Amino acid sequence: MSQHFPAHRARKRFGQNFLQDLGVISRIVRAIRPAEGERLVEIGPGQGALTGPLLEAAGKLEVIELDRDLIPGLRVQFFNYPDFVIHEGDALRFDFPALVGDGPALRVVGNLPYNISTPLIFHLLEARGAIADMHFMLQKEVVERLAAEPGGTDWGRLSVMTQYYCAVENLFLVPPSAFFPAPKVDSAIVRLVPHAELPHPATDEKLLAIIVREAFSQRRKTLRNNFKGRIDAEQLTALGIDPSRRPQTLTVAELVMITNHLSAQGMTASQADSAPRKRPRSNVGHGEVTTSQAATDSDHDA
Repeated sequence: MSQHFPAHRARKRFGQNFLQDLGVISRIVRAIRPAEGERLVEIGPGQGALTGPLLEAAGKLEVIELDRDLIPGLRVQFFNYPDFVIHEGDALRFDFPALVGDGPALRVVGNLPYNISTPLIFHLLEARGAIADMHFMLQKEVVERLAAEPGGTDWGRLSVMTQYYCAVENLFLVPPSAFFPAPKVDSAIVRLVPHAELPHPATDEKLLAIIVREAFSQRRKTLRNNFKGRIDAEQLTALGIDPSRRPQTLTVAELVMITNHLSAQGMTASQADSAPRKRPRSNVGHGEVTTSQAATDSDHDA
């Protein structure tokens, strides 16, 4: 069953594919379980498909919308909610901690544009101290990478760094028919809950990010060769890690262990990042993800 919204031409540059299936909308809201008094923030409300049910449940909502042509329609549609606040701007540059003040941590939701999904998740991870949980609609393959386990082909930098900071749950799939216009890919809903205490804390998180980046830029090499110039086979063995293993088999805990060992040896993030090491071109989707690289993904907006 679909809901009809005012006409608006979906803009490819904003990654807009508007969610319209009422059954899917209801299922997403049930997964989020919004409640009165909570501080909800929606990224990319679009035509308000999720906005209305969230407002009905919580009574208040702040939204971040980049497309200024959608904002007048949102103001008219939800004029009777005095605690409905629109922030016009780019979520990639938005200061999420500034919204908290003395209030409760944010519950962030959104049907994220696929062309910015990875850099936006990293931006939100930086603001995790102000966030209680996150529920996002993303391209199915991105959700599979977020929720992946060590040893599989989906396990990579995005998996490790997200799971270092958050518990990740792949909730359910959403078909292209739930949107207008229909995207060319399947979508999925993911739940991210920042850890109250990190299960495997790194002494230098910037160094961890560099070590993880380097590990997955050479996925086919053994750890002995992958980390050559960083840590030798004897040191890996002493840590209980077989140097003949490959990077995609390493757990978050093991990558943190390697990082903490290097940190204890005096290595800093700036030293590691400036060291003259040969770094082959990353495998697409598993090495360091840049904004331009992420822009090759299909995308949509709520």
